[in-house]
Amino acid sequence: MTKTEVKARAGEGVSDAPAQEMKAAIAGFLSEFRGFQDELKSKLQQQEERLTMLDRKTYAAGRPALSAAVHDEAPHKKAIAAYLRAGDDDGLRGLTLEGKALNTSVSADGGYLINPEMAERIQGVQRSTASVRAVANVVNVESTSFDVVIDRTDLGSGWATELAAFAETATPVLERISIKLFELAAMPKASQRLLDDAAFDVEGWLAERIANKFARSEAAAFVSGDGIDKPKGFLSYNKITNGSWVWGQLGYVPTGAASDFATTNASDAIVDLVYSLGAEYRANGTFLMNSKTAGAVRKMKDADGRFMWSDGLALGEPSRLMGYPVLVAEDMPDIGANAFAIAFGDFHAGYTVAERPDLRILRDPFSAKPNVLFYASKRVGGDVTDFNAIKLLKFAVS
Repeated sequence: MTKTEVKARAGEGVSDAPAQEMKAAIAGFLSEFRGFQDELKSKLQQQEERLTMLDRKTYAAGRPALSAAVHDEAPHKKAIAAYLRAGDDDGLRGLTLEGKALNTSVSADGGYLINPEMAERIQGVQRSTASVRAVANVVNVESTSFDVVIDRTDLGSGWATELAAFAETATPVLERISIKLFELAAMPKASQRLLDDAAFDVEGWLAERIANKFARSEAAAFVSGDGIDKPKGFLSYNKITNGSWVWGQLGYVPTGAASDFATTNASDAIVDLVYSLGAEYRANGTFLMNSKTAGAVRKMKDADGRFMWSDGLALGEPSRLMGYPVLVAEDMPDIGANAFAIAFGDFHAGYTVAERPDLRILRDPFSAKPNVLFYASKRVGGDVTDFNAIKLLKFAVS
């Protein structure tokens, strides 16, 4: 037996523990290396996603600005513009937008309140629109309705003597009028391609569309709305001759002709209308009529040949009829048979507009592809709150 064989046989009894330890060490190293590879691959993928998002935002930020002063643009305008164009709501988080207390955080899952500057532009257009809103009592409320308590009767009184018993006098009667708020909505749309063009004034376009829709809808409802899912207009109430007037109806004065002013002394009907209103209301009286009626009325002259109509002496001052301001509201009916084409009264006392201060807008890029819908809504209501304060002119014989 050779020395080599002897050594080999001698080693057969030696423990193989070091070899097993080496194998375990190698296996552990390979497992940790595979884990490292997986972790590295995951981090690289996350980094790639972040770079992709950064590239997209950098590309969007590199577009032409909405205005020349891009660096001075307000943060809320940038956030709103990014949301309207691409649905990117990152900038909306943390912003304070207009809400109930002008300090409401916006949820990314719901509609977004319009930013304060845009809401002010919309209100400005509404105030300049010829509507009952311009002369009515406008209140902001936080609930679903607005209640007005009316004391419509007088307190009784009498002369007392020293010795005679004094009888009980009449007690005032209170009446509550509840003005329910309804939802007024507009939904203009624009193509995504148009929104992608940053030179297009998204906020200005949206404000103009919404304001136009809201102003026209409100103006019509305040005059002739039926009160079903909309404000109740003052012309929707029952009318009765002023001599027979009772609470809950509007009194009217006839012109004396079937479908026009009387052929002689036509202006007498205007005089009768003015003095059918109580003196306490007449001091704040305003005429309401549309352009066609105004064109006929401004030709009238009194008995001395003087025009009853006078234009405003200063820019922005309303025209006047018999010294009272005239609001030309196109939603008033035209002159015609049995039409109530002219109203006169203290509308601040007689009609109340109640509205919630918040205005909401929701961007919908899915329902009308490739267009994007913008659903805007507000809550508003209106109703007559004093039936003494408004009188009508009826184009009829009686």
